[in-house]
Amino acid sequence: MVKSLTAIAVALSLLVGLGVGEWLSVKNEFSSFRKELETLYDKTENMQANGEDAKAVQVSWEKKKETLHVWIPHSDITRIDDYMSETVRLVAEKEYALALPKIEILLHLAVCLPATYSPALENIF
Repeated sequence: MVKSLTAIAVALSLLVGLGVGEWLSVKNEFSSFRKELETLYDKTENMQANGEDAKAVQVSWEKKKETLHVWIPHSDITRIDDYMSETVRLVAEKEYALALPKIEILLHLAVCLPATYSPALENIF
């Protein structure tokens, strides 16, 4: 009986630990990505962004998604990839009015996606 309770407690501890670890990892990756997007948004809004700025954010995202593939579905990553590619092209072509909504969508995703992995009651049940 004691061994069974100990095994259950250990398994539960591992589950909680992995859940919190997942949430912290996803939160940290998206937090830094969001800051980069905010900088790109400000530069784009002031019509000072260029293709290299957008490409730098895309390269940073490519590095982050290598870690995120472990925690979040590929469909969410693909959605960000699509918007990021469009943003790079629009900024490079100096289509700032069209690039701003794409960056706004990326900013929204950078807030919403990590929230779906937080250890909140609505995400558990």
